[in-house]
Amino acid sequence: MTALVLRGVRPYGEGDPVDVRIEDGLVAAIEPGLDAGDAEVVEAHGQVLLPGFVDLHTHLREPGREDTETIATGSAAAALGGYTAVFAMANTDPVADNAVVVEHVWRRGREVGLVDVHPVGAVTVGLRGEKLAELGTMAAAGVRVFSDDGHCVHDPLLMRRALEYSTALDAVVAQHAEEPRLTVGAQAHEGERAARLGLAGWPAVAEESIVARDCLLARQTGARLHVCHVSTAGTAEILRWAKGQGIEVSAEVTPHHLLLDDDRLAGYDPVNKVNPPLRTAADTKVLRDALAEGVVDCVATDHAPHAAQDKDCEWSAARPGMLGLQTALPVVVATMVEPGLLDWRGVARVLSERPAEIAGLPGHGRPIAVGEPATLTLVDPAARWTVRGAELASIAANTPYEGMELPGRVVTTLLRGRITAHEGMVRERE
Repeated sequence: MTALVLRGVRPYGEGDPVDVRIEDGLVAAIEPGLDAGDAEVVEAHGQVLLPGFVDLHTHLREPGREDTETIATGSAAAALGGYTAVFAMANTDPVADNAVVVEHVWRRGREVGLVDVHPVGAVTVGLRGEKLAELGTMAAAGVRVFSDDGHCVHDPLLMRRALEYSTALDAVVAQHAEEPRLTVGAQAHEGERAARLGLAGWPAVAEESIVARDCLLARQTGARLHVCHVSTAGTAEILRWAKGQGIEVSAEVTPHHLLLDDDRLAGYDPVNKVNPPLRTAADTKVLRDALAEGVVDCVATDHAPHAAQDKDCEWSAARPGMLGLQTALPVVVATMVEPGLLDWRGVARVLSERPAEIAGLPGHGRPIAVGEPATLTLVDPAARWTVRGAELASIAANTPYEGMELPGRVVTTLLRGRITAHEGMVRERE
C-alpha cells in the first residue's frame, strides 16, 4: 500500500496544523513538517481530522429494491459523507432474517470495498413480530446488531426472549419504538399542526411507552438495548432515568430530528414524511441538549432512499423516509457545532466513537494516534454548500434539504489508509 501524508491537518480541530503520515493502513507519525518522500500528499490547509464516521442505521435496499439503492451506491454515498462503516438494516426483500441473506450483504459490501458494510439481522421472521428469527446462526455469521426496524417488536414476551438470547450472543437489540395500536393510520406528529392539516396523529406516547417498557425488560434480562431514531422529549427523559438506574441502554437521534420540525408539513410535501414523524420545535431542542449531554449517545442517519413514484404522490400514499448519509455531518455542524453544543471532539464522539463502541467495532472510532488504524475523515469546517438531491450519490433523490445551504463538508475519507472519497469523488479500489 502506498504511503500517504495528510499535510496541515488539525486533529479534532485543536492546536496548530500537523502532518500525518500513513503507512500500511496505520498512522505512522504525527508531527509538523514531515518529509513526504515518495508518499502521496493530501494538502489539508488546516482542515479538521476526525475518526471515520459509523452509521448504526442505514437502509441500502439490496437485495430487493435495487431500483432505489444498492450496496454500491449506498456505500458511495457513505464514503462521500465521511463514513467508514455502516449497518445495513434488515428490511430487504428477502428479509435479512437468516444467515444466507446476511452473508450476501457481507459479501457485496466487501466486494464494493468503500466502507465496511455490517448487516443487521432481523429480530423476528419476516419482520412480522410473531417468531424469533435465526439469531444464533446470524450471530455465527458475524451479526452483532438485531433489529426489526420499520416494525416494532411490540409483543413484550417476544422482546424479552430476544433480549435474553442477545446476552448469550454478545449482541445488541435495536428497537423501532412504536406501539402499533396507537399509530393506526397515523400520518404526522399528533399535535396542533396535524390537526390543522387534517392528518391523523402519531402520538409521542406511542414511542415513549415502548422505550419505557424495553428499558425495564433490559434491566430484567441484563441485556443491551439500543433505541432507534429517538424523536420526543419524553423519550429523552426516560433514557435519562434508565441510565441513572444503570440499565444498559443506548440511543440514537437522526439528523432530521435535530434540524427539522413539524412546521415543515405545511405544504404537504411528502419529502418531509418520515417514521417516526418530525416532531415539534420543543422536541428538537430537547434532543439537541440530550445529545450534547450524552443522554442520547449518537447520531444515526436512518438513510432511507425511495423511488420517485413513492415520494412524488399524495401525502397519505407516500413512503416514509429521507436520504441522510451525505448530509449528516453538515446537519450536525448546523445544529450542534455552530450553536456551541458540541466541539469537534464531541462530533467525533457522536458520529464515530460511541456508535463504534455500541456495535463493537474495534477498528473504528479509534483515537487519532500513532499506531492506530488510519480510518479517518477530513472535514472543511468553513465550507458551505447547497444540497441538490440529483447530485447526491444515491440512486434516489428524496432529501428534505433540497436547495438548503449547509455548513461543513467532508473532503476526504480513508478506510484503513486507503482513500475512498476525495473532493466529491469516490475512489474505487484498485
